[in-house]
Amino acid sequence: MSDRDHGNTTWIVDPSGIDHLLGKENGRFGFEASSPALRIAPGTGERIGFETSDEVYRQLHEHKDMQKLTAGINPVTGPVHVEGAVPGDTLAVSIHEIRLKDCGWSVSLPGTGALSEVMGPELFSRRVPLDADGAHVTDRHTFAVRPMIGCIGTAPAEGSNSTIMPAYAQGGNMDLTECRPGSVVYLPVMVEGAYLSIGDIHALMAEGESSFVAIEAEGVAVVSIDLIPGKRIRAPRVETDDEWIFVGLGDPVQQSVTRGYEDLFEFLTIDNGWTKGDAYAVMSAVCHSRLGGPTGSETPDPLHPMAPVGAVTLHILPKSVLL
Repeated sequence: MSDRDHGNTTWIVDPSGIDHLLGKENGRFGFEASSPALRIAPGTGERIGFETSDEVYRQLHEHKDMQKLTAGINPVTGPVHVEGAVPGDTLAVSIHEIRLKDCGWSVSLPGTGALSEVMGPELFSRRVPLDADGAHVTDRHTFAVRPMIGCIGTAPAEGSNSTIMPAYAQGGNMDLTECRPGSVVYLPVMVEGAYLSIGDIHALMAEGESSFVAIEAEGVAVVSIDLIPGKRIRAPRVETDDEWIFVGLGDPVQQSVTRGYEDLFEFLTIDNGWTKGDAYAVMSAVCHSRLGGPTGSETPDPLHPMAPVGAVTLHILPKSVLL
């Protein structure tokens, strides 16, 4: 099984096969260009392990009270300074594997997610054992794991981007199931060094993340980094074995849809030399779109910091049409 197969999941996290292991003590609560945990040259093939933390979910499970938390939500590990990266470049992050630990968590945070009304005001939590059989979500339901990265991004041109919401042009908490082993995530470089951070590993997540919390898990995401000099993109892209996926960000949702489709259209006409007519006709025939994660694309109202504004949309091009 190659390192681009989705089945590469290791149950006991160890450092073998990792050139640089960044522990979860490097976690922080913002995507920003400061105090790099590692400096690395792109294109070397060196593998970097980003260990992530599930401490907040352990505490929620133990205390059932958000007021007793001593850990923050969604820390990201890093950042990694990429030598030679400058604004206007694109970072290409290959996800080789995700090494999970022994359990995940299902949690309902009062007032958040599409199911907040039906779940009510009480905090719900469940420990979900993970083993070679899968994720034991209930006594009767065990599902194969599909580990993925919820938070991946570079630093903004200035300041710090949230690790919770919204999603940004530089990435962030996008919660895309396609950010999984075997995929390459493309991110805009906005500052010298790019400053890549990764966090929020999920053992399993349904498309759209209805509850705002997936089967959250602690683990290590193992990636390598390449740089595409002079390639400017305005939003993240994800390449899988079979598809190109273009992320649209905007408010209202139609703006997000338009921007995502525009980026796909430019990919066909500018990057691949297609005529406008060919791109238009093929997109009309086989390029699908759907909603992405629930984190929105605009900064929420400060009085409701967990209520998303705008939409993250995905626009999907089958690779087969490029042959």
